[in-house]
Parts: sequence; C-alpha cells; structure tokens
Amino acid sequence: MFEGLKNILGLGKKKTPVPETEVPAPAPDTIPTLEPEEKKNTGFLNKIKTLVVEHEFVLTEKDIEEPLFELQMVLLESDVAYPVAEAITEHMKKELVGTHRKIRESADDVVTNALRHAIEEVLGEGFDLVEYIRTHEKPVKILFTGVNGTGKTTSVAKIAYYLKSQGISVVVGAGDTFRAGAIEQIRVHCERIGVKLISHQEGADPSAVLYDTVEYAKAHNTDVVLADSAGRFHNRVNLMNQLEKIKRVMKPDLVFYVDEAVAGNDAVIRADEFEKTVSTDGVILTKVDMDPKGGAAISIAYTIGKPLVFLGVGQGYEDMKPFTPALIIDEIFGDE
Repeated sequence: MFEGLKNILGLGKKKTPVPETEVPAPAPDTIPTLEPEEKKNTGFLNKIKTLVVEHEFVLTEKDIEEPLFELQMVLLESDVAYPVAEAITEHMKKELVGTHRKIRESADDVVTNALRHAIEEVLGEGFDLVEYIRTHEKPVKILFTGVNGTGKTTSVAKIAYYLKSQGISVVVGAGDTFRAGAIEQIRVHCERIGVKLISHQEGADPSAVLYDTVEYAKAHNTDVVLADSAGRFHNRVNLMNQLEKIKRVMKPDLVFYVDEAVAGNDAVIRADEFEKTVSTDGVILTKVDMDPKGGAAISIAYTIGKPLVFLGVGQGYEDMKPFTPALIIDEIFGDE
C-alpha cells in the first residue's frame, strides 16, 4: 500500500548503520557515483531541506520552485491527478515560503510536516457515517452505486458488518437484479454476518425491491437501509434512467459511489464523470491494500469534491475501515 509513493519520496525507510570497519576507503582520484535509487533520494525533499539549513528557513518562491516542480513530478508518477499534485505543491509553498524555522526544529521535520499538512488539506476530513446515522431520522437510507466489477456488493456487506458492530441495526436491499448471481452473492454475505436481506427474483424491478426494503425498515424500526444496485457506466442511458427511478422511489438520504484504488487515474476520471451525471455524497474506495502507488486514494475525493467515507484494505468483513486522513498519512510517513 502506497509503496511507490513512499519509495520515491524516500519515506518510511529505516537506515541500518554500517560499522566503520566495513566501509572501504575511497580509491584515490575516483569520483563516487550515485546508484539510481540513491539519486531519487537526493531529490526534491533533500533540496528543500538543504535550503532550509542554508537560508535559516527564510525562503522565497524562487528558492523552492525547482524542488516543488520535482515533487509534482513524483506525485504524478504515483497516479496523483494533476490538479491534486498542483494543490499539494501550492499548500507546501504557502507553508514554506517566508517562514522561520523554530529553535531546535530540524530541517527534516519542517519539510516533512509541510508535506504532511499539504496532503491532509487535500484529503479532507472524511465523513463520520455512524454520527450521521445517530443524528438523523430513521431509517437512514443509503444507496450504493458505481461501475461494474469494483466490489460494490461486497462493500455493502462489509459496511453492514461494520455498522452492526457499532450497535446499529441494518437491513440490506438486493437492488442488483441485473447481474447473474448478484442476489445469491449478497444473500450469502447477509447470512454470514446475520443481517436481514430483502430480495425479489432475478430481473425484477430494483425500485420495487428497494421500496419494499424501506417499508420493512420502517415497520421494524431498523436504523439503516443499505441498498445495493447494478453496476453501470455514466454513458449507459437505460441504466442511468433506472438509477434515477430508484432515487425517486427510494428517496435515499445518502448516495455512495464505489470504485477501486487499483484503477489509479482511471478511477479518478470515472468518479468525476459519474459525479457529473449522478450527484453523490461520498466515495468508498476498495482494494486500497493492493494499490502499489496510492495516488487514487489521495486524488479522488479532492477531484469530485466529495469525502472519502470508507477504504477497503483487505478481504475480511472487518477490513472496511472508516476513512480518516491518518489512515493514509500514517501509511505514507510511518516507518516500516
């Protein structure tokens, strides 16, 4: 998770000291050369740190123009969307330019903290679903949507498991009546986690299924309705019209868009296009643990202006984590 970004930034690496007796003396008249990985680690971070030391941290925009450009390139290589890379470097510029380093504050700390704060700003605070549920009229109706094959149905089950662990009662609506096997898939999940499922036969009108799910929740004082739906693309008119009908009938309080982190910039583009067609309230990102670069998790919420709500970080039901900036920040900056 985020290995590409961490490696290029040179963060999260423990250095093993080498005994002096094992360090050979340089041969006379030779110029040491840097290996590729060493060259990366003498990039923009070290350049800024050097400037901090030399200028006693009274920097101008000109001083850090080149290293911040390098930072932008590193972020783009890690699948961070261009507007997001720009936003991060702008946040860093504001924090670094003209600022005085505090007494005893190392250059490493100053620069790393500036980068940390910039990423925190871009990520946003997320969305506290449990608090939302506890402070709104019941049942809270949540519709899950997104493109095919991104783990939407499994995410519904994992979030049902999470909410149940928080003492919140849940009923799931099997609104994906289009994909073969989708109803059976969600049925198996609901049986395993002990959650009520409302379903009709394959090919039924999903609006009718979800209407019945809401009515069941009202009759049984259930806190939350989690409504699965068929995967769709923003340019499939018939499926988008079906989604509009579901929204009219179900009247969801929240619409969550589900996509996978491993899609990288494609996930960012899809989320942006989907948001223009169907307004959503938050994003659930799956397969974050399988994303070697980490750019999608940093980019997607900023690009569409909607918060990350959950991150899928594994195969188990317990591996759907409520998003907080620390989930990503600590992964990038923490020691291995």
